[in-house]
Amino acid sequence: MQRLLDIPAPAKINLFLHVTGRRADGYHELQSVFRLVNWADTLHLEVRRDGRLSREDLRAANDDSPALPEDDLCLRAARALQAASGSPLGAHIVLDKRIPQQAGLGGGSSDAASTLMALNRLWGLEWPRDALIRLGARLGADVPFFLGGRNAWVEGIGDRLTPVDLPAARYAIVKPPAGTATAVIYQASDLERATPLAKMEAFVAGIAADPVRPWGRNDLQPVAMRLCADVAAALERLSRLGLQPRMTGSGSAVFAALSSEAEAAAVQSADWPSGWQIRICHGLPAHPLVEWQKGAIM
Repeated sequence: MQRLLDIPAPAKINLFLHVTGRRADGYHELQSVFRLVNWADTLHLEVRRDGRLSREDLRAANDDSPALPEDDLCLRAARALQAASGSPLGAHIVLDKRIPQQAGLGGGSSDAASTLMALNRLWGLEWPRDALIRLGARLGADVPFFLGGRNAWVEGIGDRLTPVDLPAARYAIVKPPAGTATAVIYQASDLERATPLAKMEAFVAGIAADPVRPWGRNDLQPVAMRLCADVAAALERLSRLGLQPRMTGSGSAVFAALSSEAEAAAVQSADWPSGWQIRICHGLPAHPLVEWQKGAIM
């Protein structure tokens, strides 16, 4: 039986996130930089000759949320690719879930992207990257980023991606138990929706000069702090360690760039509340599966 084992689905962090406007259809215009990090889910896939698609969930021990495998992004991605390609093959997908949910780390979108890349190879489809990206855009706003394979400057509603080279960096990522609801944050009346447009060149120059100092801000963070006390607590705890933390995405995970082993050790040895997840992560220069796909990156 043909199978692919240990397929990575890495998380991302938003180095900044500006809301620059709101369209007539209700979607928000954004600017952000998405950075891949080495906190990852793992997928194992096996061909099914009967054409069926099935999913097994190896839940992480610290994730007590209910599993809904019949409606998750892995199966939705597999169904979409099967329908679009006309492939008679099916697959059994096993997901070892490590990226926490409701964190702003893009775990579900990354799982969908890795599923598409893996099935493209397992089913012998040889779709080019651009075709997978068009399909992935129907599954979620962040899926095209993971399919693109590179760290990216992001604009529009998350649909305009420009590859950007980022310096090597390490991050402390803290995920408190409480989650945040993206839709509720974007609907908040006090959300900043008119941040002036930034220039990619200014960001690149700024992070090259000082990879640790935060650039810009996360416009969703003040609303998330008001709605979720854990976000404010996580930011405050990292600040007390002398770091400059920021929320990623719509939260509730927060992160801070690290400048030394001593800072990493201080984060790891701090007295964190029970149930909080603490990880020291490396930024990735590219998606681990980037070489699998044909076509230009983004």
